[in-house]
Amino acid sequence: MTPQDFYQALEQADIILSDKQKEQFDTYFKLLIEWNEKINLTAITDQKEVYLKHFYDSIAPILQGYLQNKPIKLLDIGAGAGFPSLPMKIIYPEIDVTIIDSLNKRINFLNLLADELGLGGVHFYHGRAEDFGQDKNFRASFDVVTARAVARMQVLSELTIPFLKVGGRLIALKAAAADQEIADAQNALALLFSKVIENRNYQLPNGDGRHMTIVEKKKETPNKYPRKAGMPNKKPL
Repeated sequence: MTPQDFYQALEQADIILSDKQKEQFDTYFKLLIEWNEKINLTAITDQKEVYLKHFYDSIAPILQGYLQNKPIKLLDIGAGAGFPSLPMKIIYPEIDVTIIDSLNKRINFLNLLADELGLGGVHFYHGRAEDFGQDKNFRASFDVVTARAVARMQVLSELTIPFLKVGGRLIALKAAAADQEIADAQNALALLFSKVIENRNYQLPNGDGRHMTIVEKKKETPNKYPRKAGMPNKKPL
């Protein structure tokens, strides 16, 4: 997918990028490649592959109709080089984006990237989701949490649901269908008072399959969740 292919695919979804937005994606690509030589941000470095498998793939929640250009608070867990939240932020600048990542080198990259792209309403924090999930400044504060290929739903739910307001939604993006994951996560979802409201399979323009799971928070999360850092992985709910 060349940059031009990317723009045309968005036009087919009635998203017309300005020259500034196109420049932001171009700068994003260049900085990603430049910084990837210093720290491991991505195994995908070919321009066509980045535009398809990072930029286009990241905006699936917009293309599938789950996000609008409104001042909602969105948290991206384990975003790495800013995926999926920052490509969505470029397209829908009204969204307020927070990223939590456990590697400070990636946070340094994201801060520089946001400055170079001229992005406002973005906040980057170094640390573990389990710790921030118990912080009253973050807990139950977000309308949407996104996670792209972070963890199995049984683990992911505990890392993300505590951050949501009641009625807020987790958007989990994965490369493969998650039916078995969701079956395995039923106990965790019940303990966290949340429910899967939609599963959707879709394809990238090259035919690669993708999967999106939407989970809605129904009631306040019990105070004991998330447990201490490392516990969700060691002993999933």
